[in-house]
Amino acid sequence: MKANAERARALDTNEIEKQLRDSSEQMFRLRFQLQMGQTDGLKKLRALRKERARMLTVLRERELHPETAAAEQAEAAEHEEARQKISKKSGRKAATKKTEAKKEAAAGAPKAKKAAHPAAARKGAPKTSAAHKPVRTPKQASKG
Repeated sequence: MKANAERARALDTNEIEKQLRDSSEQMFRLRFQLQMGQTDGLKKLRALRKERARMLTVLRERELHPETAAAEQAEAAEHEEARQKISKKSGRKAATKKTEAKKEAAAGAPKAKKAAHPAAARKGAPKTSAAHKPVRTPKQASKG
């Protein structure tokens, strides 16, 4: 989480504002899709909200303390560049090993079909099993 805040601090104010606009638009789309039942992007929506809050916090810090904002931004940018260099060096080796392992696993075994979610199967279909007969009340029993 600290790395995400440092990443936001390393950005320019205009760039943060641009990302805020993009994230708000993306959040709107995700909320709309969730309401329509088209996606299960709740985790993505939560992550966007948190990232947006971090960026707004950084903007507010800069607004309250403009004298220290420039120094913090430069320091965070240097730290972010160093972290990216380290992750690129170690990430390439690890990433190639992971992709090779995935390719070998995919080549060796056929893909299994995912089972349908139980709730999805129940939504529109009535239960036809004999064990799920409707219970009749005494008033209903006398009628029919």
